[in-house]
Amino acid sequence: MTPETAMPSVRKPLSGARGGGWEERAERFAREWVLPRAGGWDSEDDMPPEVVRELARERFLGLTIPPRYGGSGADTRALAEVLERLAFGSLTVATLVSVHLSVAAAPIEARGTPAQKERYLPALAEGSMVGAFGLTEPAVGSDAQHLQTRYRRKAGGFVLDGTKMFITNGKSAGVVLAFATRDVGLGARGISAFLVPQGTPGFVPGQRLEKMGLRGSETMELVFRDCELPLDSLLGEEGEGFAIAMEALEGGRIGIAACSLGVAEAALEALKAGLPSDPEPWQRSVVARSFVDVEAARALVEKAARLKDAGEPFSGAASAAKLYASQAAFRVASQALDAVGWEAVDRTRRHRLEQLFRDARVLSIVEGTTEIQERILGRRLLGPPASGPA
Repeated sequence: MTPETAMPSVRKPLSGARGGGWEERAERFAREWVLPRAGGWDSEDDMPPEVVRELARERFLGLTIPPRYGGSGADTRALAEVLERLAFGSLTVATLVSVHLSVAAAPIEARGTPAQKERYLPALAEGSMVGAFGLTEPAVGSDAQHLQTRYRRKAGGFVLDGTKMFITNGKSAGVVLAFATRDVGLGARGISAFLVPQGTPGFVPGQRLEKMGLRGSETMELVFRDCELPLDSLLGEEGEGFAIAMEALEGGRIGIAACSLGVAEAALEALKAGLPSDPEPWQRSVVARSFVDVEAARALVEKAARLKDAGEPFSGAASAAKLYASQAAFRVASQALDAVGWEAVDRTRRHRLEQLFRDARVLSIVEGTTEIQERILGRRLLGPPASGPA
């Protein structure tokens, strides 16, 4: 057996990454602390507060926040490494970190006033506050230009009314970046972004949503009823909300692609561990296909992260990474169930592959569905359509 065929894992560091030991730190944390507990979080659909405390202690919650605000100032490639390893242990944990950093802290850093940055970024970096991103609504998912949550001006501030749905970290978030429109007829031009702290009168966490996968994650309905906000709650300028949301999601797609890569790796490892000592030829083929899926996803994640860190256009690369890696995660987990057989789908055995299969399904939906990524890439490759939706 050659060294290549004998290797225990397909994982390797992103080439040339400046992780400062982040990957090794996340690898140890995921295997030693997260993985032994992940099955319990899944079966109970609950993740205790100690998870946030441990993530903060490991400094993962301030990973990409600038040092002047108490963070580590790590780059996108280091974030991708950390999310990949965390997702290997638990997609629920990795998703918490990805949302917290990519679509909550990052927009505040990019668009916030000095006062907003001083108020929120140190708390987010130290983990005394977790961030959430409030865009999706009960009747509005991919078509964010037509969201229904409304805001109106009032003396000294704003008033929000509406409902958000499927909001990760929604109940315990110290601050929610929420999007609302002043006039539905204005489309994207009418949308603004608001920083809504926990405890704001009129801001009520609604029902916690039951899901087939990503169990343990706080996926919430959020309700705004005559929610009064001061003028300094506005992030950016009025009418810039849609652009802020799209910028956040572009970066967030790299994070979800990295999470998908971690899930695919975990499924491949569980597949190999679940096969007999001398697998059938077709089972060997499943391993080979899965290995290629993981390596291809890794290359796309690495490219997108590198482009973002270099300050180059990365939207297309992020969509490609998210599109392929999310599908690869589900494909690897699904094929692994076939190859391992009945014991992997018998829930009384609580096999890791069964959980990975359920978790992987959500990855093609969050941070922009498969169809949205295909539309983005189609426009980049062929230009906008002559007629029909842009």
